Amino acid sequence: MRYIYCPQCGAKLVGREIGDEGVVPFCESCSRPWFDSAYTCTITLVVNELDEVALIRQGYISDTYYVCVAGYMKPGESGEETACREVKEELGLDVEALRYTGSHFLPKRDMLMLAFEARVKKGEFHLSGEVDQAEWFTYPEAHGRMREGTLAIRLLEQYFEGREQQMQ
Repeated sequence: MRYIYCPQCGAKLVGREIGDEGVVPFCESCSRPWFDSAYTCTITLVVNELDEVALIRQGYISDTYYVCVAGYMKPGESGEETACREVKEELGLDVEALRYTGSHFLPKRDMLMLAFEARVKKGEFHLSGEVDQAEWFTYPEAHGRMREGTLAIRLLEQYFEGREQQMQ
């Protein structure tokens, strides 16, 4: 988010040198800097006890490709709370174990994505209204249903590479 006007009083912001931060948007009326910020979201690879992956398809993203569960953090939520809430909202499944795997900045969308792996029990999906379809996939099936070069497919590959290393 790029600030042009003060979110508090509506005055036009000016650039002001702030310590080590360099020039940042500053409200002269409120005497306050407003640091530009990214939208914080979570993206979660959902896996069951059979190492099947739950992927969702949302028409507003793609009619063809499946994606991981993802969503925006609400004020006051931790990344872990957001990931668990999104899995419950979108799939109707409860997270039994959650592991943070890293952060990724997506400059095209100005998003900071906090990535997680969630372990759930295989069950029937109860989809939210924003999800058109969800399915359980094996690794090769999931890989074939996801768009190449996306963060979601990198999370899938990272998870299964880690599983292979644990088995050796």
